Amino acid sequence: MKKLSQLVDCDYYDIDVLGIATDSRNVKPGYLFVATKGFHVDHYNYITDAIDKGCVAVVVDRVGKFSVPTIVVDDINQTLISICEKFYDVTTHDFTFIGITGTDGKTTTATITRNLLNHFIPTAYLGTNGLYCGDKIFSTTNTTPCVEDLYYYFSIVKFYKCQIIVMEVSSEALLHHRVDSIIFDVVAYTNITEDHLNIHKTIENYRNCKFRLATLCKRDASVIINGDDDNCRLLNVKYKTTYGFSSDNDCVISNVKNCQKNVYFSLRYLENKYLVQSPFLGKYNIYNVTLALLIVQSVAGSLDKAIGLLPSVPYVFGRREVFTSDSGFDILLDYAHTTNGILSLLQSLDNYSHIIVVTGAAGGREVEKRPVIGDILFKYADYIVFTSDDPRYEDPKDIFLDMLGSHKTENYTFIQDREEAILHAFQLAQDKDVVAVIGKGRDNYMAVLDQRIPYSDYDVILKFLKKFRFRQNSTRFDK
Repeated sequence: MKKLSQLVDCDYYDIDVLGIATDSRNVKPGYLFVATKGFHVDHYNYITDAIDKGCVAVVVDRVGKFSVPTIVVDDINQTLISICEKFYDVTTHDFTFIGITGTDGKTTTATITRNLLNHFIPTAYLGTNGLYCGDKIFSTTNTTPCVEDLYYYFSIVKFYKCQIIVMEVSSEALLHHRVDSIIFDVVAYTNITEDHLNIHKTIENYRNCKFRLATLCKRDASVIINGDDDNCRLLNVKYKTTYGFSSDNDCVISNVKNCQKNVYFSLRYLENKYLVQSPFLGKYNIYNVTLALLIVQSVAGSLDKAIGLLPSVPYVFGRREVFTSDSGFDILLDYAHTTNGILSLLQSLDNYSHIIVVTGAAGGREVEKRPVIGDILFKYADYIVFTSDDPRYEDPKDIFLDMLGSHKTENYTFIQDREEAILHAFQLAQDKDVVAVIGKGRDNYMAVLDQRIPYSDYDVILKFLKKFRFRQNSTRFDK
C-alpha cells in the first residue's frame, strides 16, 4: 500500500492506494486507475466503470470532471511507469534483461535459456508458462503482461533475488509499448513467419513490429537472429550474430544425428567446434537449443559448460511433452498452433507407425490460415480429430469446416467436446502410434464467448492414462 502523493505529484496526501489498473475490468476497491490509450481502446472512456468498481483516484492526460480525485499529466504512459516503479519499489535497472521474440519457439528457447543460466546466475523466466523464480511458479495472463503487471512480477523477481530476467516478448506487447521501459541486454529472434495478421494486417507490419525489440536494447547489446530465416535477415543492426544450418552463419549447425531420446549435432562458432547432445527432439528444437546456448554464451561466457548442462535440462511444459500408454502408443502434448509450428512438429514424427492429431483453431483469429493448417494436417497425419480450441464467439463446427476446406477423405472426424475428442483419439491408437494433442499446450482454460472456462489438456491426458490401461476400439483408419 502507498499514499497517492507518493506515486504522483498531487495534493491528495491521505489517500491509500492498494493497487494499479489500466483496464477498468481489473479495478478493485482502493485501486488507482490510470486511463491510458491503447491501440484499440481508449481507457479514458471507462473511467466511470472504474469509479463504480471502487477506484480511489484517476490519472488522465486530458481534463475531465469525475467524482474521485483526478490528476492530469502530460505523458500518461511515462507516468504509468513512474507510478509502477514507486508502488512496487522496483526499476528495470535492477536486472539484466534478455528479450526473446519470434513466431515460434519463444517459450521453449526462453525456458531452456533460463534453466541453463540458472546454473551460473540466479535467473527468472517470464512468459507464456508463467513466472519462474527459484522453485516458485506464478501464473500470468499474457505472454508479455501489461505494464502494471510487469512491475508486479519484477517485484517478485527482486524479492527472490534473481538478477536476470529471460522474457518472451510478443508482437502485441511491442505494438502496445508494454516493454518500452526496459533496456535489454540481449535480444534474440527465433524466426518470423506469418502470424497475428488479424492484428498487423501484413507480414511487413508484423516483421517491423518484431524489429522494434532491437531498438529497445543497450548500444553494446547482443542481437542474435536465425540466419536461415529470410525475414530475420532483414533486421538492420550494426552488430548481430546469426545461427542456422547455412554455412554463411556465424554459428553453423551440422552433422545432425537423431536417436530415440536425444539428438546429436555439431556447432561451429568463433572458429571452435562443439558436439551437442540435446534431449529436445526435432529440427525446430535444434534451432531453439542453439539460440539458447548462444544467449548463455553472451551473458555467462561459458558455451562449453552450457553444452555440458544441456542433457540434464528438463523438458518445457506444454512443448513436446511425451507420455506413454500401457498399450504402447505415445501421447504428445504441444502448443503448436501456427502453420510453421504445426508443420515442423508433424514432420518430426515420422518414426511412428501412425500419427493421430487432436486439434482445432482459435476463434476470431486469422480465418484465412485455417485451410492452410488443414492442408498440413491432411498431408502428414493419418487421422485427425477436429475439436474446439478457444472458439470465443465462433461456432467450433464452422471453424472445423474452414480447416476441412475441400478435402474429401474419410480419415477425420469432428468432436466438439475437446475431452471427448482426446478420448476418441486414444481409443484409436495402437502400439507404436502417436496421439498429438496440439494447440493449447499447458493452457488451463478454454476461451468461450468472453469467458475463460477451466480446462487443461494436460489434466485430461493424465486422467485418461490413469483411468484406462488402455482399451482401443476395433475400428481403425486407413491413410
